[in-house]
Amino acid sequence: MSIDLEIAHAATLKPIGDIAAKVGIGADDLEPYGRHIAKLSRHGLDGLGGRAQGRLILVTAINPTAAGEGKTTTTIGLGDALDRIGRKAVIALREPSLGPVFGRKGGATGGGYAQVLPMERINLHFTGDFHAVSAAHNLLAAVIDNQLYWGGGAALDPRKVTWRRVVDMNDRALRKVAVGLGDGRNGPVREAGFDITVASEVMAVLCLADGPQDLIARLGRIVVGRTASGHRVTAGELEAAGAMAALLTEAVLPNLVQTIEGTPTLVHGGPFANIAHGCNSVIATRAALRLGDYAVTEAGFGADLGAEKFLNIKCRSAGLAPSAAVVVATVRALKLQGGISKDDLAREDVAAVGRGFANLKRHVENLRGFGLPVVVALNAFTGDTAAEQAAVVEACRGLGVEAHVCTHWAEGGKGAEALAHAVVAAAEGVADPGAALKPTYADDLPLADKIRAVATGLYRAADVSFSTAALRDLKLFQAEGYGHLPVCMAKTPYSFTADEAVHGAPEGFVLPVESVRLSAGAGFVVALCGAVNTMPGLPRVPSANHISVDATGRISGLS
Repeated sequence: MSIDLEIAHAATLKPIGDIAAKVGIGADDLEPYGRHIAKLSRHGLDGLGGRAQGRLILVTAINPTAAGEGKTTTTIGLGDALDRIGRKAVIALREPSLGPVFGRKGGATGGGYAQVLPMERINLHFTGDFHAVSAAHNLLAAVIDNQLYWGGGAALDPRKVTWRRVVDMNDRALRKVAVGLGDGRNGPVREAGFDITVASEVMAVLCLADGPQDLIARLGRIVVGRTASGHRVTAGELEAAGAMAALLTEAVLPNLVQTIEGTPTLVHGGPFANIAHGCNSVIATRAALRLGDYAVTEAGFGADLGAEKFLNIKCRSAGLAPSAAVVVATVRALKLQGGISKDDLAREDVAAVGRGFANLKRHVENLRGFGLPVVVALNAFTGDTAAEQAAVVEACRGLGVEAHVCTHWAEGGKGAEALAHAVVAAAEGVADPGAALKPTYADDLPLADKIRAVATGLYRAADVSFSTAALRDLKLFQAEGYGHLPVCMAKTPYSFTADEAVHGAPEGFVLPVESVRLSAGAGFVVALCGAVNTMPGLPRVPSANHISVDATGRISGLS
């Protein structure tokens, strides 16, 4: 059994009503899912409107490596630490996807003594939100094929259908499939495919909608394909949006759980940051801001993906603005960024830490460019040496940034108290976060130039290379009135480039944009860079090989 799972099993959870009461939520404002999980009811959410709004803290990280960074663990540790120093905190996280749970990453509920619980339920089916998203997405796919079968109505061209199906599992065999096979009674034969559920536009819509009416309006704007003449066809024209929304009536409500130390945590929504916008729901974030003095949230993968999209997409759409950002790094990850192999991580190498610091520096510079005060959390591992940790702290000091060695994995909130004090000082030094926030590009900048602004300004690319198809579609989207939308960069999370093998802080490269997709319901245009795809595959030895259940029904192997 993993250490994380042992710690989770040993923890004593409080009734979810007690956790809700800490932030002034009554029993009538909860929809319980057992003793330790509940959804905030619509009545409860409506009742938050009159409360004062707290400060928003964004937690992000350097580019991920095989050594691990612990962004979720640090987000949880910081929330617990803020409570310990007298600041009422509410944490806002994304829900784990079954794909990574059974694939390479494992669970996504933190680690050590900085976890949200109950671990197994959150990591597996939880409250069924992902299943509802999958069902709503695939209902639209079924409606599309039904329209192709019967004809009439929107007159979709089967060759121009862009809506795929989804499943919440890594399954590379489904990336391309043929549908309609048989004796002609199953509709036209055409090529289709599957994405993982977290890449679904329905997931993005769920996370960016500000309520039920906005949800159904966004669903109706989803573009599913075109007619033979090129006219775009939407879910609204197919009369599918209402039924899709009906499947999401419970999924749109945020889920309340707790940390090991009893800090209230809203876990809701789960788009990946390398192929979607990578942030938890706007509804949950806004609720956290009304429930606590501080709302601590994370954005997926490194700051070049999750934080960039949080600031350029989510904040732009929802009118949010963080008061400070925390960048998570580890000595181990900086060594890998500095060019050493995973087999040499146990050996002290201050020089490698120094070389890898370029990656951390780039992320700090980028976040400062957004107008945010930045604090660095150096997530401690037992194999770190004092000299290696000191090298990071000193290098950060040279940038004018505080770095704090954090031991929340081993000590819970106590191990992140210094970080919490630094975050409070940074956040309270910002009088008006909204006025301070500087997005990367203006709304009226053409779509291609928005992509170029992110690539050259944040990734430090020399330029962008657009495929013929990408340029054609960008021109079409621009002409159809979508030019005001932000862009959602889909690329490898492991590098500033489109090549996952290029570590550190490269510059002067050309970023290849192979294709673009319109997500009119979510409200952005996706730019797919390099070899990124929207359906991951399992690794050679997946985590699924080590997960099981004993005779008492207790799950083992989750991490």
